Amino acid sequence: MNHYFDAMFARKEFLARLLAHSFNSPKGWLELAISILLMLFTYWISKKIIVKFRFNERLVKFPFLRHLILRLVWPVLLLVCTIFAIFIWRVTMVESVLWLQLVAFTARWMIAIRIILSVLHNAIPNNYFNDHYERNLSKILWVCFILWLTNLDTFIIRLLKSLSLPIGSTNLSLFTVITASITVGIAIIIALWLSRMTEQHILQANRLDVNLRYVLAKLIKSLFVVIAVLIALPMVGINLTMLSVFGGALGVGLGLGLQKIASNYVSGFIILADHSVRPGDRLNINNFTGYVTKITARFVVLRSSDGSEALIPNDTFVSNTVINDSYSSRIMSNNLTVQVAYNTDLPKALEIIKQAAIKQPRTCEEPRPNSYVTGFADSGINLYVNYWIRDPENGFMSINSAILLEIWNRFKEEGIEFPFPQQEVRILNDEADPIALHNQALTGATAEQNLNNLANDPNNHSISTTQTSTHDQ
Repeated sequence: MNHYFDAMFARKEFLARLLAHSFNSPKGWLELAISILLMLFTYWISKKIIVKFRFNERLVKFPFLRHLILRLVWPVLLLVCTIFAIFIWRVTMVESVLWLQLVAFTARWMIAIRIILSVLHNAIPNNYFNDHYERNLSKILWVCFILWLTNLDTFIIRLLKSLSLPIGSTNLSLFTVITASITVGIAIIIALWLSRMTEQHILQANRLDVNLRYVLAKLIKSLFVVIAVLIALPMVGINLTMLSVFGGALGVGLGLGLQKIASNYVSGFIILADHSVRPGDRLNINNFTGYVTKITARFVVLRSSDGSEALIPNDTFVSNTVINDSYSSRIMSNNLTVQVAYNTDLPKALEIIKQAAIKQPRTCEEPRPNSYVTGFADSGINLYVNYWIRDPENGFMSINSAILLEIWNRFKEEGIEFPFPQQEVRILNDEADPIALHNQALTGATAEQNLNNLANDPNNHSISTTQTSTHDQ
């Protein structure tokens, strides 16, 4: 049986010659037709199965397993059916297969590709591994399959092994470097996948402090990545002592250009360990107020009430002053100012605005809302109501609107007036001042004398004519 499966998945030598022979043989065309019909039939059956199990309640609870199963239905079904077809073909035709074996190769490689892409989807966040990268990676894997199928991979591997790179006292072939990079990448992806699964379990452990959960999740993630690198490098024949060269270069890089990144990374552990910043805290930093929605290795995400987000580097919280409105308590105080007319019954108005705040379900019972008289303004008396809210992350706009609307309705019921700015302009008709009348008479006489002088001037014909015509009229 082992020999049978080894022969089934063994590469065909001189594939081009075999394909040409198949096209010149009736049995070759028959085998090609059977292969095409087999792919179409299994694809149609797989669509029926996918539609039936897409919304299965048991699979919905496990999104990765559901995604993987739905992606593997067709290639697995195609591989199983092709294996049976190859067995029947060899029994009935007593002839070696070509097209069916190529279909089996393709189905097996499709299974491998879809498993790899499913693992990448689950291990890497969607914003880093999107459809564009998935299509490109899928094309690369299919090119590798074609190279393996045509036996061109042997020539490429020999060429890469002949090219060596001197690193320290050791020479590494280009093939070893590429293999090591791929192996380390796969190991890191698996480590990230395991760390994400572990992180989900840790973050759901309500018995632990929130910051302690984040610290453990980051430490486990870093530990998994380091272990993955240490395991992957010896697998491809790279001695770990060679890493001393890269360790020295990394130290110089951290001392020069990467010190800011290292500072942010260390600061992230510090702010989590000393509980100065926690998810959900309301912070005010650099004139930006928002709630902590995410703490990463390099920055903290603050989301404001209008939806905008700020990425604050971790070292900012260590070296600068940060206002944490919810450091010791998550409840927050807010206030509203209302103005009433001067003829208002102030004790009644104060009780109304206080009860309007108490009536709201989001306000805290302790400390209780209270109201005060804060000043006598030009148009009315200023009243002030103060209350505490237990869920400031939901904003203050809605509760402020509800309190003001309640005050408006109650004031209308009690006949309490809201003042509006008004100004009075008075025109006083007092007796004329004798001195002002004397000055006015002098001013009129002077003007009349100037007019007469202009009229008697012989050079000023226009004025004379005008005066003459006026007299005539």
